[in-house]
Amino acid sequence: MPKFMLCLHDDPAPFMAMSPEEMQKAIEKYVAWGMKLRDQGVLVDSAKLTDEPGRIVRGHGKNIRVTDGPFSEAKEVFGGYYTISADSYEQAIDLARDCPSLEFGGTMEVRQIDDMNG
Repeated sequence: MPKFMLCLHDDPAPFMAMSPEEMQKAIEKYVAWGMKLRDQGVLVDSAKLTDEPGRIVRGHGKNIRVTDGPFSEAKEVFGGYYTISADSYEQAIDLARDCPSLEFGGTMEVRQIDDMNG
């Protein structure tokens, strides 16, 4: 069965403005949604990325350059992902429709994974 990566892009500002109680309720929604996918047997993997921006590695031949980032002018950040199994893009999108990220105004990029293991 094909695998799809659900990439979550969110504006962190609304989350930073939440009270601890509101943040706990938001976290509980993500946990419940992940459990729902797990119970359906479609969740392959998921993770929240840390709040630090990471590093960018660029190269051409043997010339490798590492910089802090990514930094962008956009308000949205890539905050985490879910990898799911689905028969098609349509099914992957149907499974993604009730993701809490969308409830909080986020954007989800759905990409099929190319299985390069044969």
